[in-house]
Amino acid sequence: MAEQKDILLGIDFGTGGCKVTAIGFDGAVAAENAVEYPTYHERPGWSEQDPADWYAAMCKALKNLAAQGLDLKRVASLSLDGSTHNAVLLDDAMHPVRRTIMWTDQRSTEECAELRERGAKAIYETTYQMPTPTWTLPQMMWLKRHEPEVLKKTKHILFVKDYVRFQLTGVAVTDRIEAQGTLFFDMKKQGWAEKLFSLTGVPASALPELVEPTSPAGCVTEGSSHDTGIPAGTPVVCGTSDSAVEDYGAGAIEPGDCIVKLATAGNVNAMTASPAPHPRTLTYGHVIPGMWYTVSATNAAALCQRWFRDLCCEAEKEAAARQGVSPYAVMEEVAVKSPLGSNGVFFHPYLQGERSPYWDADLRASFTGISISTTKSDLMRALLEGVAFSLLDCYGLIRELELPVKRLILIGGGARSALWSRIVCDVFDLPLVIPRPGDASFGAALLAGTGAGVFSDSADAVKRCLHLDRTLEPDADNAARYKELFLKYKRIHDALAPVYASVKK
Repeated sequence: MAEQKDILLGIDFGTGGCKVTAIGFDGAVAAENAVEYPTYHERPGWSEQDPADWYAAMCKALKNLAAQGLDLKRVASLSLDGSTHNAVLLDDAMHPVRRTIMWTDQRSTEECAELRERGAKAIYETTYQMPTPTWTLPQMMWLKRHEPEVLKKTKHILFVKDYVRFQLTGVAVTDRIEAQGTLFFDMKKQGWAEKLFSLTGVPASALPELVEPTSPAGCVTEGSSHDTGIPAGTPVVCGTSDSAVEDYGAGAIEPGDCIVKLATAGNVNAMTASPAPHPRTLTYGHVIPGMWYTVSATNAAALCQRWFRDLCCEAEKEAAARQGVSPYAVMEEVAVKSPLGSNGVFFHPYLQGERSPYWDADLRASFTGISISTTKSDLMRALLEGVAFSLLDCYGLIRELELPVKRLILIGGGARSALWSRIVCDVFDLPLVIPRPGDASFGAALLAGTGAGVFSDSADAVKRCLHLDRTLEPDADNAARYKELFLKYKRIHDALAPVYASVKK
């Protein structure tokens, strides 16, 4: 009797870790598991990851799912997504030649200035983006200047999810949305801008073939089947960037839908019927052909919570281990003891500089307003409030550009926190819709189904499978107080920004 193939797998490679979600053809979650991997910060502003960690984390997550009772022989199709802008530089044998510089890395400020001097207007008109350190092009220009031997060895370029998928299938391709995150992609022609890529010094032959997010991209090989437990021959669908698949998987499939993302990084993404590029935002194509979205983004959101967990919360981690719960659940129990406003403590989440709305790589994180009476609860709540204020800063740019917004959809790991989602709702002073599950790995699973023919198209997949978890309405009194606090948050930023610029090392 043939094995029943009734499971779709979505595999997400976020900035902080790998998450695998298994769903049925009706969208019901059959199992999910997440495994963290390290990011290396050898100097202030630097951010790198080892590509070997991604594959290892995926294999561990899949083995955890099997241990939970999921029969991986039931997988009909799988797809991957990953954080974008991150070039995996490969030699002739398709082996990485160095660790990957991540999108949060800030080292390429001089190269960005050089690009702007070369012709910011032409670059912007071609790519719909302005040069900032988050993009692949200035990162590679930094390597050309400081590590030229690395680029001499580079014969192929893939990106996070593409490299892992190559290990699964032996097929080396990327998708059009991932390519848009490089600063060497021509938005109007929807193809590589080889003139811009030539600034890296790497031959254009290194660039991968472009396909659609729902295109077939090989099958699981015998070797990767041994590593993962997924049967050889299982179809693999290309997938796309985590931001694009998050928006899609959360149900943002119509113009006017707006995502508020509370994950490792934070985004406010407005869906549009046509491209709406602006020098202070990011612009990408949507999973659904013809649609676009505009991004206003903060570099560190839930990353701040993870940083604080590892730095200051050994007791909370030990308590979580005893109780069999997440450390974040214990941390929330501590944070909720502090009142709105955190007893005067403010947190600015600039652990890795900042993108929207400041585009300032020199900014640094800070707690201010600490007194002898400040408690750990105050610090924890201030961190949650500070990230919410940073997201509101991002949303202010969306409103400044007068992009249409008809509803806000809150996603990311932070959306699962009752306290943090409530804070965001009150800080924004707007209703929030929270989907279930609506994260990147769920969206990738929907792409797997679309690519395999389970769904008629990408929109059909969302309409059939996505459900709403809850809707939050703002508390008027809390919202009024947060408006006042947000003005103070902004003043603190304005006062400290020139200080950080003056002490840049």
